[in-house]
Amino acid sequence: MKRAIGKTNDYITKKVIAIKAVTSNNRGEGYIDTAVKILISVVLGALLLAGLYMLFGDVVMPTLNERITDMFNYAG
Repeated sequence: MKRAIGKTNDYITKKVIAIKAVTSNNRGEGYIDTAVKILISVVLGALLLAGLYMLFGDVVMPTLNERITDMFNYAG
């Protein structure tokens, strides 16, 4: 009986040590770091897309329309 209790105690002790080793491990990349990186990339992408949309809407398209109209203006 003592031998069975001793084996069980040893088994539980080994498992507790293994769990502590896994939970105290701070290698690698955490979920929060990854989430922050994804959030930053989404925000920067949205800002870039908004800037390009404003540039094409206000600067490029009116100039392009004007040049096309001038190219095909047969009246003069």
